[in-house]
Amino acid sequence: MQKVAPSILSADFVNLERDIRHVAEAGADYIHIDVMDGIFVPNITIGIPVVAAIRKITDLPLDVHLMIDRPLRYVERFCDAGADILTIHAEADTEEHNLEALRLIREKGVRAAVSIKPNTPVQALDPYMDLMDMILIMTVEPGFGGQKFMEDMMPKVRALRKIIDVRSPGTELEVDGGVNPETARICVEAGANVLVAGSALFKAPDTAAFIDQLHQLV
Repeated sequence: MQKVAPSILSADFVNLERDIRHVAEAGADYIHIDVMDGIFVPNITIGIPVVAAIRKITDLPLDVHLMIDRPLRYVERFCDAGADILTIHAEADTEEHNLEALRLIREKGVRAAVSIKPNTPVQALDPYMDLMDMILIMTVEPGFGGQKFMEDMMPKVRALRKIIDVRSPGTELEVDGGVNPETARICVEAGANVLVAGSALFKAPDTAAFIDQLHQLV
């Protein structure tokens, strides 16, 4: 069964606790939290205090996606705030610093992940394969919710599924951007097993039915 990670970037921030509890009750597997700094991506969202606050109101794993410059500076603090999975971007710093960040995340007992932007080749992940518990493929340009799904990212997903099956079968393969029941099927067929859904999920008339539909994709 696929895992579903509602992205709170599309939630009602005035009623964030309500929306998080709602998707948890509807069957979500993770809570996906997009952290943006206005430097690595052209948007600013939330930071460490909000992650810590969310940690207090849900037992679901927090899937924290750092779209920030030089994440090594902050990974320990995000781990301490309650992240269960912490994703950095391959493009956000040097290979040396990214490796150090991944090691720090794992030392904290948190699952480490690396994401790549649409224009970044799969080969950029090679140095990190032995330190990743999850890989996140962006199927939109990171920075804003509600963008159109980029189906031309599926060759990356298929390539990574083959690599994971050989080198690290326990590593999860996540996709994020433009995910709805139709595009989710395309992602699952390519090999993804964690689906981040934002706008489509929070606008769905029946959240539980939406999540169940994604869970049942094969």
